[in-house]
Amino acid sequence: MLAVASVAPFASVPASAQDGQTGNPVGTWLTESGHGVIRFAPCEAGLCGSIVGIDRAQDEPMPTDVQGRSQCGLTIFTGSAEQQDGVTEGHITDPRNGKTYQAQVWVDPTGRLHLRGYVGVPLLGATQIWRPFQGHIAEDCRFT
Repeated sequence: MLAVASVAPFASVPASAQDGQTGNPVGTWLTESGHGVIRFAPCEAGLCGSIVGIDRAQDEPMPTDVQGRSQCGLTIFTGSAEQQDGVTEGHITDPRNGKTYQAQVWVDPTGRLHLRGYVGVPLLGATQIWRPFQGHIAEDCRFT
């Protein structure tokens, strides 16, 4: 199954790696694993990230979240419209088990998005680095 938002596989990055952050996370991003595409866009809550692309075989059914809803279009990140020192604070939900974690997102000077999921304080978290998505997304959430 799709592991788009799981906190467990995050590669650990020290909090000091956030120095020099820049940019706006609005856009479409390929997850670190390369198996999902997330679109960050302004929303009523401030900033939202939704699953728009899922790497799956032609005969593989659409993955569902813990409540049985399609993961295609599912909002997994909600955060503030405000940034502090280039960082957007919010929450991310793992669609496979429904657990929600605190999260920070920022874009580094090279244009990569960093997503840090954590419990309690950011120091106790882990970070994934996502690249801008350059491919095509089909109506059924498959992407190339």
